[in-house]
Amino acid sequence: METNSGDTAWILTSSALVLLMTPGLALFYGGMVRRKNVLSTIMHSMAAIPILSVVWAIVGYSLAFGTDVGGFVGGLDYVGLYHLETEASGSIPTLVFVAFQMMFFVITPALISGAFAERMKFSAYVTFIVLWGLLVYAPVCHWVWGGGWLGADGPFPALDFAGGTVVHMTAGISALVCALIIGKRTWWPNEAPIPHNMTMTVIGAALLWFGWFGFNSGSALTSGSNAGMAFMTTHLGASTGALGWLVVESLHRGKPTALGVASGLVAGLVAITPAAGFVEPWAALIIGSAAGVGCYAAVLLKNKFLYDDSLDAFGVHGVGGFIGAILTGVLATVGAEGLIAGNPMQVVNQLVGAVAAMAYAATLTAIILLVIKATMGLRVSAQEEREGLDVVLHGEEGYSDV
Repeated sequence: METNSGDTAWILTSSALVLLMTPGLALFYGGMVRRKNVLSTIMHSMAAIPILSVVWAIVGYSLAFGTDVGGFVGGLDYVGLYHLETEASGSIPTLVFVAFQMMFFVITPALISGAFAERMKFSAYVTFIVLWGLLVYAPVCHWVWGGGWLGADGPFPALDFAGGTVVHMTAGISALVCALIIGKRTWWPNEAPIPHNMTMTVIGAALLWFGWFGFNSGSALTSGSNAGMAFMTTHLGASTGALGWLVVESLHRGKPTALGVASGLVAGLVAITPAAGFVEPWAALIIGSAAGVGCYAAVLLKNKFLYDDSLDAFGVHGVGGFIGAILTGVLATVGAEGLIAGNPMQVVNQLVGAVAAMAYAATLTAIILLVIKATMGLRVSAQEEREGLDVVLHGEEGYSDV
């Protein structure tokens, strides 16, 4: 198939938009921690960009999209992106597709960092994201998008337009495992985790919202009507996610907050991601609203069960991704048929995909963390945690005038 310049231009633009999401995530997370940990938290996202880009080019893409091996993982056909410069993937050059998918590989492990902010060694973090990307992300990506057992030709074809299962559920459940294995911050829950810079967090949320149009609309892999549908459903999902969160927050706490708007819109974006190109706009209103309410309730669970998911990575990404995946199976009517279109089996496929991805990610995450803990250690000392990770790990301060 001959490449199309319009499609190519749109996917290149979308790749840049998705790349922008990772600095957006850095600001979103950075504003929510204490000022003495702002740079170390930002580093989790910013360092992931060069590290994981290189890993993706060397072997990650091949494991995700190489020749199928048993429905589980790709082969080593494309190690080093060898001889792809003249290849095409549909109507775009293959290297453009590689670049687009690279940005997903970069941001997904960075999402997990919200669970262990303010206490993990940077060396342990770097080791973790490399191993997690290769052992968790790449195989699950292959299952769904690379020709594996959850793909269109597999026994349980799960619908995941832009990463509800591949990105958000794997990152979300892994975040919960990280919070449990790494343990609580020394002062939590005795002291309130008050964000040090909500302005930074809201700006980060705005950049995530902006970049997410590339994340979801770009996943159409063309610049046609399906990209337009995904654009509209993405915006409506974010909007109703924010509104749903604000309503329940106002009823529960008595006041709507800026953090609530930021968290709710991200929850809505997470939930609409698997459905973006498979549902009509009215369905996006339902999905976003359900995510806003459901993720708010999920965030409250950490106070009940006392697990220290510092920045609610599980409550937003894990729960939001699950809500979106299941509702995709219910509400899909565009290019696929869900329950309301007369295909109840699609809900079963979504459940199988969600449970399998989360179980696999949780198991491998636990193994990776325990190996790192036994060999190089996972977290800084209590004294270093009190001093702040910016100075201890990086020798600098975010606010030198304070």
